[in-house]
Amino acid sequence: MHTHSARCGAIATAALGALLATLAACGTPPAGPAPAQGGRGTPGRAAPASPPASAPTAGPTRIPGVGDRLYRRIPAASRQVVAVYGEGEDSADSRVVLYTRQGAQWRAVGGWPAHNGRHGWTTDHHEGDQRTPVGVFTLTQAGGVLADPGTRLPYDQDADAYAPPREWGEARRHDFDHVVAIDYNRLRGTPPRDASRPWGAGRGGGIWLHVDHGSGTSACVSVSGKAMEFLLRTLDPARRPVVVMGDRATLTA
Repeated sequence: MHTHSARCGAIATAALGALLATLAACGTPPAGPAPAQGGRGTPGRAAPASPPASAPTAGPTRIPGVGDRLYRRIPAASRQVVAVYGEGEDSADSRVVLYTRQGAQWRAVGGWPAHNGRHGWTTDHHEGDQRTPVGVFTLTQAGGVLADPGTRLPYDQDADAYAPPREWGEARRHDFDHVVAIDYNRLRGTPPRDASRPWGAGRGGGIWLHVDHGSGTSACVSVSGKAMEFLLRTLDPARRPVVVMGDRATLTA
Protein backbone atom coordinates (compact mmCIF):
# COMPACT_ATOMS: atom_id res chain seq x y z
CA MET A 1 0.00 0.00 0.00
CA HIS A 2 1.32 3.44 -0.91
CA THR A 3 1.82 5.89 2.00
CA HIS A 4 -0.07 9.16 1.94
CA SER A 5 1.81 12.41 1.63
CA ALA A 6 2.69 14.25 4.76
CA ARG A 7 -0.18 16.65 4.06
CA CYS A 8 -2.77 13.95 5.00
CA GLY A 9 -1.38 13.94 8.51
CA ALA A 10 -0.70 11.20 10.92
CA ILE A 11 -4.31 11.12 12.15
CA ALA A 12 -5.70 10.27 8.71
CA THR A 13 -3.06 7.55 8.26
CA ALA A 14 -3.90 5.97 11.60
CA ALA A 15 -7.65 6.07 10.89
CA LEU A 16 -7.19 4.38 7.50
CA GLY A 17 -5.00 1.69 9.02
CA ALA A 18 -7.64 0.98 11.65
CA LEU A 19 -10.39 0.69 9.05
CA LEU A 20 -8.40 -1.76 6.91
CA ALA A 21 -7.58 -3.85 9.92
CA THR A 22 -11.25 -4.06 10.87
CA LEU A 23 -12.28 -5.10 7.38
CA ALA A 24 -9.58 -7.74 7.22
CA ALA A 25 -10.67 -9.17 10.56
CA CYS A 26 -14.28 -9.44 9.37
CA GLY A 27 -13.30 -11.01 6.05
CA THR A 28 -15.49 -8.44 4.15
CA PRO A 29 -14.05 -6.73 1.07
CA PRO A 30 -14.63 -3.02 0.62
CA ALA A 31 -18.00 -2.30 -1.00
CA GLY A 32 -17.97 -1.51 -4.73
CA PRO A 33 -19.54 1.58 -6.25
CA ALA A 34 -23.31 1.92 -5.83
CA PRO A 35 -25.41 1.20 -8.90
CA ALA A 36 -26.29 4.22 -11.03
CA GLN A 37 -29.59 5.88 -10.14
CA GLY A 38 -32.41 4.50 -12.26
CA GLY A 39 -30.44 1.34 -13.15
CA ARG A 40 -32.01 -2.12 -13.14
CA GLY A 41 -29.37 -3.70 -10.88
CA THR A 42 -29.85 -4.59 -7.22
CA PRO A 43 -27.23 -3.13 -4.82
CA GLY A 44 -24.40 -5.62 -4.47
CA ARG A 45 -25.61 -7.58 -7.61
CA ALA A 46 -24.73 -7.04 -11.27
CA ALA A 47 -27.56 -5.86 -13.56
CA PRO A 48 -28.79 -8.53 -16.03
CA ALA A 49 -27.19 -8.43 -19.46
CA SER A 50 -29.18 -7.00 -22.38
CA PRO A 51 -30.70 -9.61 -24.72
CA PRO A 52 -28.64 -10.39 -27.82
CA ALA A 53 -29.52 -8.50 -30.99
CA SER A 54 -31.01 -11.66 -32.50
CA ALA A 55 -33.48 -12.18 -29.65
CA PRO A 56 -37.14 -11.50 -30.55
CA THR A 57 -38.53 -8.23 -29.28
CA ALA A 58 -42.03 -7.63 -28.01
CA GLY A 59 -44.53 -6.56 -30.61
CA PRO A 60 -47.02 -3.71 -30.30
CA THR A 61 -50.04 -4.06 -28.05
CA ARG A 62 -52.21 -2.61 -30.85
CA ILE A 63 -52.35 -3.27 -34.59
CA PRO A 64 -50.22 -0.46 -36.05
CA GLY A 65 -52.13 2.08 -38.10
CA VAL A 66 -55.58 1.00 -36.86
CA GLY A 67 -57.51 3.56 -34.82
CA ASP A 68 -59.96 3.01 -31.99
CA ARG A 69 -63.08 2.92 -34.18
CA LEU A 70 -62.02 -0.17 -36.12
CA TYR A 71 -59.80 -1.71 -33.44
CA ARG A 72 -62.81 -2.03 -31.13
CA ARG A 73 -64.53 -4.12 -33.81
CA ILE A 74 -61.83 -6.80 -33.74
CA PRO A 75 -63.31 -9.69 -31.70
CA ALA A 76 -61.57 -10.22 -28.38
CA ALA A 77 -61.01 -13.86 -29.29
CA SER A 78 -59.18 -13.06 -32.53
CA ARG A 79 -55.51 -14.03 -32.57
CA GLN A 80 -54.85 -13.41 -36.28
CA VAL A 81 -55.45 -10.19 -38.20
CA VAL A 82 -54.86 -9.56 -41.89
CA ALA A 83 -54.43 -5.78 -42.12
CA VAL A 84 -54.90 -4.20 -45.55
CA TYR A 85 -53.38 -0.71 -45.66
CA GLY A 86 -54.69 1.19 -48.68
CA GLU A 87 -52.46 3.95 -50.01
CA GLY A 88 -55.33 6.37 -50.49
CA GLU A 89 -59.10 6.68 -50.73
CA ASP A 90 -59.00 6.57 -54.54
CA SER A 91 -55.91 4.38 -54.94
CA ALA A 92 -55.80 0.73 -56.01
CA ASP A 93 -52.41 0.18 -54.32
CA SER A 94 -52.18 -1.27 -50.85
CA ARG A 95 -50.14 -3.48 -48.56
CA VAL A 96 -51.19 -6.59 -46.68
CA VAL A 97 -49.63 -7.49 -43.32
CA LEU A 98 -50.48 -10.61 -41.31
CA TYR A 99 -50.35 -10.19 -37.53
CA THR A 100 -50.60 -12.88 -34.87
CA ARG A 101 -51.30 -12.24 -31.22
CA GLN A 102 -49.13 -13.73 -28.48
CA GLY A 103 -50.40 -12.74 -25.06
CA ALA A 104 -50.99 -9.01 -25.22
CA GLN A 105 -48.59 -8.47 -28.12
CA TRP A 106 -49.27 -8.41 -31.87
CA ARG A 107 -46.42 -9.56 -34.12
CA ALA A 108 -46.14 -9.10 -37.87
CA VAL A 109 -45.35 -12.46 -39.47
CA GLY A 110 -45.56 -11.47 -43.14
CA GLY A 111 -46.16 -8.49 -45.40
CA TRP A 112 -46.73 -8.12 -49.15
CA PRO A 113 -47.60 -5.55 -51.82
CA ALA A 114 -51.27 -5.78 -52.75
CA HIS A 115 -54.10 -4.28 -54.77
CA ASN A 116 -57.65 -3.35 -53.86
CA GLY A 117 -60.61 -2.01 -55.86
CA ARG A 118 -59.46 -0.07 -58.90
CA HIS A 119 -61.45 2.99 -57.75
CA GLY A 120 -60.18 2.78 -54.17
CA TRP A 121 -62.15 2.39 -50.93
CA THR A 122 -65.63 3.08 -49.59
CA THR A 123 -67.58 2.89 -46.34
CA ASP A 124 -70.77 2.37 -48.36
CA HIS A 125 -70.00 -0.33 -50.91
CA HIS A 126 -72.48 -1.10 -53.70
CA GLU A 127 -72.42 -3.56 -56.55
CA GLY A 128 -70.30 -2.32 -59.44
CA ASP A 129 -68.66 0.68 -57.74
CA GLN A 130 -65.26 -1.03 -58.02
CA ARG A 131 -64.34 0.12 -54.53
CA THR A 132 -63.33 -2.17 -51.67
CA PRO A 133 -65.45 -1.96 -48.51
CA VAL A 134 -63.76 -0.54 -45.42
CA GLY A 135 -64.22 -2.53 -42.23
CA VAL A 136 -63.48 -5.55 -40.06
CA PHE A 137 -64.67 -8.90 -41.44
CA THR A 138 -64.15 -12.51 -40.44
CA LEU A 139 -62.24 -14.99 -42.62
CA THR A 140 -63.85 -18.41 -42.44
CA GLN A 141 -63.79 -20.18 -45.83
CA ALA A 142 -61.31 -20.78 -48.65
CA GLY A 143 -61.36 -22.36 -52.08
CA GLY A 144 -60.14 -22.05 -55.63
CA VAL A 145 -59.29 -23.62 -58.95
CA LEU A 146 -56.25 -25.44 -57.54
CA ALA A 147 -56.07 -28.04 -54.82
CA ASP A 148 -55.87 -27.14 -51.15
CA PRO A 149 -52.24 -26.10 -50.44
CA GLY A 150 -52.54 -27.11 -46.78
CA THR A 151 -54.93 -24.68 -45.12
CA ARG A 152 -56.81 -25.25 -41.87
CA LEU A 153 -59.76 -23.27 -43.24
CA PRO A 154 -62.51 -25.29 -44.93
CA TYR A 155 -61.41 -25.47 -48.58
CA ASP A 156 -63.66 -25.78 -51.64
CA GLN A 157 -61.88 -26.80 -54.85
CA ASP A 158 -63.85 -26.47 -58.06
CA ALA A 159 -61.98 -25.70 -61.28
CA ASP A 160 -65.17 -24.79 -63.14
CA ALA A 161 -66.86 -22.70 -60.46
CA TYR A 162 -63.79 -20.59 -59.70
CA ALA A 163 -62.36 -20.23 -63.21
CA PRO A 164 -62.30 -16.51 -64.20
CA PRO A 165 -64.47 -15.56 -67.19
CA ARG A 166 -62.64 -16.15 -70.47
CA GLU A 167 -63.19 -12.55 -71.53
CA TRP A 168 -60.90 -11.45 -68.71
CA GLY A 169 -58.00 -12.74 -70.77
CA GLU A 170 -54.75 -14.56 -70.06
CA ALA A 171 -53.46 -11.94 -67.61
CA ARG A 172 -56.20 -12.81 -65.11
CA ARG A 173 -56.34 -16.55 -65.68
CA HIS A 174 -54.82 -17.33 -62.28
CA ASP A 175 -56.79 -14.80 -60.18
CA PHE A 176 -58.82 -17.46 -58.41
CA ASP A 177 -56.28 -20.26 -58.15
CA HIS A 178 -56.69 -19.73 -54.41
CA VAL A 179 -59.17 -17.47 -52.62
CA VAL A 180 -60.23 -16.67 -49.07
CA ALA A 181 -63.74 -15.31 -48.67
CA ILE A 182 -64.03 -11.99 -46.84
CA ASP A 183 -67.27 -12.23 -44.87
CA TYR A 184 -68.88 -9.10 -46.31
CA ASN A 185 -72.56 -9.62 -47.24
CA ARG A 186 -72.28 -13.39 -47.38
CA LEU A 187 -73.43 -16.44 -45.44
CA ARG A 188 -70.70 -17.81 -43.20
CA GLY A 189 -70.15 -21.53 -43.45
CA THR A 190 -70.71 -21.60 -47.20
CA PRO A 191 -68.00 -21.85 -49.90
CA PRO A 192 -66.62 -18.57 -51.28
CA ARG A 193 -68.52 -19.15 -54.55
CA ASP A 194 -71.88 -19.11 -52.77
CA ALA A 195 -73.86 -16.16 -54.21
CA SER A 196 -76.21 -15.54 -51.25
CA ARG A 197 -76.39 -11.85 -50.28
CA PRO A 198 -78.06 -11.39 -46.86
CA TRP A 199 -78.08 -7.58 -47.22
CA GLY A 200 -79.42 -7.70 -50.78
CA ALA A 201 -77.72 -7.86 -54.17
CA GLY A 202 -77.31 -4.10 -54.36
CA ARG A 203 -74.79 -4.10 -51.51
CA GLY A 204 -72.39 -6.22 -53.56
CA GLY A 205 -70.59 -9.35 -52.46
CA GLY A 206 -68.08 -11.95 -53.55
CA ILE A 207 -65.29 -9.96 -51.87
CA TRP A 208 -62.24 -12.21 -51.68
CA LEU A 209 -58.55 -12.31 -50.97
CA HIS A 210 -57.16 -13.75 -54.20
CA VAL A 211 -54.13 -13.97 -56.48
CA ASP A 212 -52.87 -10.66 -57.88
CA HIS A 213 -52.79 -9.84 -61.60
CA GLY A 214 -50.77 -6.64 -61.26
CA SER A 215 -53.48 -3.97 -61.02
CA GLY A 216 -56.71 -2.97 -59.26
CA THR A 217 -59.61 -5.36 -58.73
CA SER A 218 -63.39 -5.17 -58.98
CA ALA A 219 -63.55 -4.84 -55.16
CA CYS A 220 -61.39 -7.69 -53.83
CA VAL A 221 -57.91 -7.62 -52.28
CA SER A 222 -55.15 -9.38 -54.21
CA VAL A 223 -51.63 -10.53 -53.33
CA SER A 224 -49.07 -12.72 -55.06
CA GLY A 225 -49.59 -16.45 -55.44
CA LYS A 226 -46.81 -17.14 -52.92
CA ALA A 227 -48.44 -14.76 -50.43
CA MET A 228 -51.80 -16.49 -50.88
CA GLU A 229 -50.23 -19.87 -50.18
CA PHE A 230 -48.55 -18.47 -47.05
CA LEU A 231 -51.82 -16.99 -45.82
CA LEU A 232 -53.70 -20.22 -46.48
CA ARG A 233 -51.14 -22.30 -44.61
CA THR A 234 -51.05 -19.87 -41.68
CA LEU A 235 -54.66 -18.81 -41.12
CA ASP A 236 -56.21 -20.96 -38.43
CA PRO A 237 -59.93 -21.05 -37.54
CA ALA A 238 -58.97 -21.71 -33.91
CA ARG A 239 -57.37 -18.24 -33.87
CA ARG A 240 -60.53 -16.56 -35.21
CA PRO A 241 -58.84 -14.69 -38.11
CA VAL A 242 -60.27 -11.40 -39.34
CA VAL A 243 -59.34 -8.83 -41.96
CA VAL A 244 -59.12 -5.12 -41.09
CA MET A 245 -59.01 -3.07 -44.27
CA GLY A 246 -59.29 0.43 -45.64
CA ASP A 247 -57.31 3.40 -46.83
CA ARG A 248 -54.77 4.58 -44.28
CA ALA A 249 -56.64 7.78 -43.36
CA THR A 250 -59.85 5.88 -42.63
CA LEU A 251 -58.04 3.07 -40.80
CA THR A 252 -56.43 5.46 -38.33
CA ALA A 253 -59.62 7.42 -37.55
